[in-house]
Amino acid sequence: MQNPKRYTITAALPYTNGPVHIGHLAGVYVPADIYARYLRLNHKDVAFVCGSDEHGVPITLKAKAEGISPQAVVDKYHEIIKTSFEDFGISFDNYSRTTAKIHHETASGFFKDLYEQGKFIEETSAQLYDEEANQFLADRFIIGTCPKCGNEESYGDQCENCGTSHNAQDLINPKSAITGNIPSLKETKHWYLPLNEYQDWLNDWILKGHKADWKTNVLGQVKSWIDDGLKPRAVTRDLDWGIQVPVPGAEGKVLYVWFDAPIGYISSTKEWASRVGKDWEPYWKSEDTNLVHFIGKDNIVFHCIIFPAMLKAQGSYILPENVPANEFLNLEGNKISTSKNWAVWLHEYLQDFPDKQDVLRYALTANAPETKDNDFTWKDFQARNNNELVAIFGNFINRVVVLTNKYYEGIVPESKDLTTLDQQTLDQLAAFPEIISSSINRYRFREALSELMNLARLGNKYLADEEPWKQIKTNPERVQTIMNVALQIAAGLSILCEPFLPFTSKKLKTILGIDALDSLEWQSVIDRKTLISSGHQIKKAELLFAKIEDKEIQIQIDKLEATKQSNAEEILEPQKETINFEDFTKLDIRIGTILEAEKIPKTKKLLKLKVDVGIDIRTIVSGIAESFKPEDIIGQRVSVLVNLAPRNLRGVESQGMILMSDAPEGKLCFIEPDKNSVANGEKVS
Repeated sequence: MQNPKRYTITAALPYTNGPVHIGHLAGVYVPADIYARYLRLNHKDVAFVCGSDEHGVPITLKAKAEGISPQAVVDKYHEIIKTSFEDFGISFDNYSRTTAKIHHETASGFFKDLYEQGKFIEETSAQLYDEEANQFLADRFIIGTCPKCGNEESYGDQCENCGTSHNAQDLINPKSAITGNIPSLKETKHWYLPLNEYQDWLNDWILKGHKADWKTNVLGQVKSWIDDGLKPRAVTRDLDWGIQVPVPGAEGKVLYVWFDAPIGYISSTKEWASRVGKDWEPYWKSEDTNLVHFIGKDNIVFHCIIFPAMLKAQGSYILPENVPANEFLNLEGNKISTSKNWAVWLHEYLQDFPDKQDVLRYALTANAPETKDNDFTWKDFQARNNNELVAIFGNFINRVVVLTNKYYEGIVPESKDLTTLDQQTLDQLAAFPEIISSSINRYRFREALSELMNLARLGNKYLADEEPWKQIKTNPERVQTIMNVALQIAAGLSILCEPFLPFTSKKLKTILGIDALDSLEWQSVIDRKTLISSGHQIKKAELLFAKIEDKEIQIQIDKLEATKQSNAEEILEPQKETINFEDFTKLDIRIGTILEAEKIPKTKKLLKLKVDVGIDIRTIVSGIAESFKPEDIIGQRVSVLVNLAPRNLRGVESQGMILMSDAPEGKLCFIEPDKNSVANGEKVS
């Protein structure tokens, strides 16, 4: 949409079953904040909303683990998350929570509206049930093998390995996350949103419509879902924690968290509008509003298929103009894991680096996982601070401020006749806002930050070429112009860095003495206005950025190493339930040799193997691709469970299972016989 009147910007609601970590920041909150701050600097009408997602199974699992109530869990983590965001400078216009009264009213009203319009299908069907726990197993109360990628720890609603969403009964070998038991099936009534009825519309709206500027990862996931054929999706669950289903005959049922949570964007907007005296409806129901969702790639299906279908069904809401989903951020070469404490938690970072919010914002933006998974390392964090923020940005500002105080007692000198280089430099300064804007408007924040640093490089080069410290003795009048031009660049940086480095922007404006000037804005740089006037008094030099020493980084590395060691020393899994000798004798385990191996396309973990097990040569699909390259395991001796019932994985029938063992660093290792001591087909007993 060209020149919308207003923008509604949403950032994915964080689950309040734990704090926020750097993966969340890089994927969602930092880019969303950059975008919101940039729009405000350009006088756009912005509602930037978020809130804590406080319902759903993960909350109840956390409560069980900690021996407290679900409300106590969400109260604890809501406060940690909200305070962390505030201290880190995420500039939400409103940060709400889904246990708030206004949200319960909004979500209940939305459901009733669709219910009364006849938009739901009401069905009684068999659902997974844990007899011992005496409850139905919703979503993350179920763990099993993903039917898409073979991940054996997929949840009932989504596989975190391949990002695929599914229904619990699609899982292979499901088990209860509460007791570990194999669930039974029991009938229960639920309400479904018939996504199949919106399939053609979604295809036209996203894939054939005006969404060519959407990220390829977003369009790819949407296309995959639509190509597979959409099915009705239950929007209610059998739980006692959540928003009660507000219709007759729904006792003991709550709204599905992925029906409830995105409505949190609407209720948060209502809360904000009520507080500031605005009407919330134009931000959600006016065609001249741009709605933009910032999310991680694991939430694509909910924001591009389910929530739009909900909005379309209701009929009066606008649809997202864009959903710029990012990929994942890893940590020191490994996937961030909250359960294993393999993460850099925001609230802990702020304790360890209380004055370095912008350093983390910079490092996460410069290495943002915009098109592929990226890796955060503490050494890279240190290098970006010392070699870029300190050596480029900070160095330029320090030289300008020190020289202005040294030569002119901090008073901005008057510019005399401009040379060609002076004029070219000022022209380049005036061009940077539009260059940076172009990148931000295409959600390329890493590229935009790089251009900002190019402006700092321009300032450094200008000073190095003109050498005012040499000319001050021979041509003091020329130095006045040089320093005036350099101060214009410094002032430009103080404005243009605000979306990316808000604390730095404020500090730099204070040093330059322009923090109270409302006239300085994004457009001021484009219009070639004098950003800082001659005769203006600036303050003494103060370092924008401080060098980070090796010992500071080593503390963080040691902390992660301790976590890794602790995970390695964790108590082994408890013994499974006792079986009879007859059960064991049913297992037919044979020695085999891998003859062929190849990756299964579009999967991360699966290899297709040809294995000679003596009695025949068979195809086996094994989830070992993250531990072994196909070419490295040809000829590998293995132990194979040969009488396992065949299973179809990604269109390939797997005719057995390779027996593996865990190894350090989360890798797998083969359970193999001594080489050449046992023939293929020999039994393991």
